[in-house]
Amino acid sequence: MSGVGVVTVPEQPGGDRPWWGESARDAVDGADLRHSDGSWLRAAGAAEGLAALVGPVRAELALAHQGIAAGAGELDALVELAAVRASWERRIEAARAECAGLAGKLRAVAVHQAEANETVKAGFDRVEPPAFVGGRP
Repeated sequence: MSGVGVVTVPEQPGGDRPWWGESARDAVDGADLRHSDGSWLRAAGAAEGLAALVGPVRAELALAHQGIAAGAGELDALVELAAVRASWERRIEAARAECAGLAGKLRAVAVHQAEANETVKAGFDRVEPPAFVGGRP
């Protein structure tokens, strides 16, 4: 299949193995099942970065359109150009808002995952190990 490759995550446990691991059993055994909020926080930072990059685009678009009406007289194309510009301005603002909102959601996942980890750990901490007769399991 052309254009299809294996996605690898080198910074994660498992090195250059595909993101799904070598087998489902690896994850069940717990050998590769680890969580870090770093990935979520990096993704949130990237989303904020995109929002920041998109932020000034509307102003740049307005600057690029300055003087067009004066130089073109009353061409019908100006009406179409204004409609296209308005459409792009809406899209730019929607993309900026989506990136900004996504950053907050990604950070929330990191917080909730950490809370879930602590809850699970606390649950295991309450479990008493079985008493063994004769000192052997």
